[in-house]
Amino acid sequence: MSKSKPNIAKSIGQKIIVILGGFIAAYGLEAVLIPNNVSDGGITGISIVISQTTPLTLGMLIALLNIPFIYLGYKQIGKSFAINSVIGIASLAIGTSLMHHVPTIIEGDALLITVVGGIILGIGMGLALRNGGALDGIDMLAVLLSRKLPFGTSDLILFLNFFVFIIVSFVFGFKGALLSAIAYYIASKVIIIVEEGLSGSKTYKIITSEPNEMVETIRDRLGRSATFNTVYGAYSNQEFREITCVINRMEESKIKAIIREVDPKAFVTVYEVVEVSGGTFQKRNIH
Repeated sequence: MSKSKPNIAKSIGQKIIVILGGFIAAYGLEAVLIPNNVSDGGITGISIVISQTTPLTLGMLIALLNIPFIYLGYKQIGKSFAINSVIGIASLAIGTSLMHHVPTIIEGDALLITVVGGIILGIGMGLALRNGGALDGIDMLAVLLSRKLPFGTSDLILFLNFFVFIIVSFVFGFKGALLSAIAYYIASKVIIIVEEGLSGSKTYKIITSEPNEMVETIRDRLGRSATFNTVYGAYSNQEFREITCVINRMEESKIKAIIREVDPKAFVTVYEVVEVSGGTFQKRNIH
């Protein structure tokens, strides 16, 4: 019983943040992008185009057009994700209706419009995704197609949105479609930052002639531990010790400086890390 209460509180908290994300995204659309003839991608972009050419409201279209994709999310991803997505999409739909007449905060400056609009949109969508929901159904479609076609999810999202921006160009013109694509790109990068946080992690794999000194310097200056793997050169068959170290983004410039100092000729590969848990990843105090 004591365990269920924190879980319920966490679930309610997530849903509140998903709602907040929907309203933030709606504000970005109504106060920045749409008044300047700039659209979003995905189902929201299609909804914007239809709302500009028919009497149907944007909120109604967002709600209706996403219904099949919510069902898809329920089937492919799960009940919890589908429920949070319903809440997020409903919040976006209601938000665009409530904010339809809010003052436009930026006009005229195309660069500023795409940057500010993309950032606001990305924050809203990122908050929803980070808390187990979604504000647009095209991502769910891309996940399903990636299981049936020899393409990655990101490639399919880009491909599907290419057609969305072609449709946008018929209403907002080529310039509007181009600005929409830029705003969408900015939003996608902000989503990654919001989902992962500025402390998102990276794995460094380092093959060096000074493995012990490298590990000791990383430990002393960053407070990070590391592991050794034995690797062999494919042609020379020479044995090397490969260092693996997980750091956060804020430490990346420091580890690069350490590598340059200890062994400028070290062979380094870097990987994005989706999630880190357990072990001794938490940085120890090195004051």
